[in-house]
Amino acid sequence: MEKLNDRISAFRQDTGDRIGEIINGIKLKTLLDKSEDEAKTRRVVIAVFAILGIIAAIAAISYAVYRFVTPDYLEDYEDDFDDDFLDSIDEKAEAEEA
Repeated sequence: MEKLNDRISAFRQDTGDRIGEIINGIKLKTLLDKSEDEAKTRRVVIAVFAILGIIAAIAAISYAVYRFVTPDYLEDYEDDFDDDFLDSIDEKAEAEEA
């Protein structure tokens, strides 16, 4: 009878160990699947940010080229305006003195 009890307890222990290993394997597989999903999500996010960065760089370069190539029409206008304005002030000052 004692042998039978020993065998039953050994069977229970062995079964418990196997069930524990199966549960640990399932947990490990679940963790690995989650980490793979997170890695895929990270790759997608990095790809989106890389594309947005490339678009922003192209837009900045295009704007810089546009500003460099486009002539500054206001520069000529401001010079003429200042000259005319200063001449009219000088004429008024001379008229008041005389």
